Amino acid sequence: MNKLCKGRLWRFALVAGLALAGGAAAMAPGVAQAAYPDKPVTLVVPGPPGGITDQVGRLVAARMTEQFGVRVVVDNKPGAGGNLATEAVARAQPDGYTILMGTQGTMATNQFLYKALRFDTARDFIPVHGLVAIPNILVLNSTRPIQSVKELVAYAKANPGKLTVSSAGNGTGTHLAAELFQTQAGVKFVHVPYKGSAPSVNDLLGGQVDLTFDYPVSTLAHVQSGRLRALAVTGTSRLPQLPQVPTIAEAGYPGAESSSWIGLFFPAKTPAAMVSLWEADLTAMLADKGMTEAIVKMGAVPMPQGGERFAEYVKAERVKWKGIIQRSGATLD
Repeated sequence: MNKLCKGRLWRFALVAGLALAGGAAAMAPGVAQAAYPDKPVTLVVPGPPGGITDQVGRLVAARMTEQFGVRVVVDNKPGAGGNLATEAVARAQPDGYTILMGTQGTMATNQFLYKALRFDTARDFIPVHGLVAIPNILVLNSTRPIQSVKELVAYAKANPGKLTVSSAGNGTGTHLAAELFQTQAGVKFVHVPYKGSAPSVNDLLGGQVDLTFDYPVSTLAHVQSGRLRALAVTGTSRLPQLPQVPTIAEAGYPGAESSSWIGLFFPAKTPAAMVSLWEADLTAMLADKGMTEAIVKMGAVPMPQGGERFAEYVKAERVKWKGIIQRSGATLD
C-alpha cells in the first residue's frame, strides 16, 4: 500500500471515529461533509526561514504532505521571541488546519519573561508530539588552560565574577542553560548577552568572552577545527559528532541537564481525533531511519514522545524554567 492510499485511509478512519464519538455535532465545522484534511494545512513556525525550527518544520511539512495527499504549508512568523506566531495560532479556528511549531521558548519560558502576553500556553494549546531536542555545548576558547568541567568549576570558585559567559540574548536557551549550570555548580559568571548566537560565538573565538553554552549548529564546526574546546554536552546523551565529550551529568552535574526542544501544538478545542491522527503519524515519522539521520545532522536528537507524555514534559519544563528565570532576574519586557 502506498503512502498516499494510507493517508486516505487515515482520513476515512478519522471521520468515522468522529462520527462514532458524537456524530456530526462533535465535528469541527465542515468535517461532517468532507474527509480531513481536504485542504492545505498551515504549519506556523515562530522564526525566519533557515533556522533549525524552520528546518524541522519543513521536514514535518514534507512528510505530512506525502502522508495526507494534501499540502502542509510552512508559514514563517518571526518576531517578539516567537510570541507573534504563538498568539496567531492561539486565536486560530480549532478546526485542524492550523498548527504551531512550538519551542521551549514559546511554550515554556516566554510566559515568565514577558509580562503582557495575550495568551496562556497551558490553556490555549494542546501538546501533540515532541519532535527534536537540541542540547547546548559548553565551550570555551581553546587558548584557555581549562580542560574539564571540574577545572572550570574550581577556577570559577577561586575567582568569583572573573569568568564571562556569552549568550544569544537575555532569556534565550543559551542564557538559561548557563544560569542552570551556575545554580547547580554553585558558581557565578558575568553574563554578556548578544543579539544572536553568531556575534556571541564570534567574540568567544576572538577571546572577548570566556565561555558559552550554545547549540551544535553554532559551535560544532569550531570545536572540530580546534578553535573552541568542548567541555560537556547538556543533553542526556553524548553527541555522535563529539563522542569524546561527556554529558554534563557525566561531568558531575546531572541537575544541569537541559535541551531546547521543538514540538507540535494545536489550538485548544481542536477535535481529539485530529490530534490523535497527527500524533500517530509523527510517532511513525520519528521512527524512520532517514528522518532520524536528518535530525542528527542538525545537531539534534529525535524526541519520540507524544500525547500525555509530551504534555507532562511541557508542564515540567514550565516549572523548571520558571524558577531559573526568577533567580536570574531575566526579563524581556
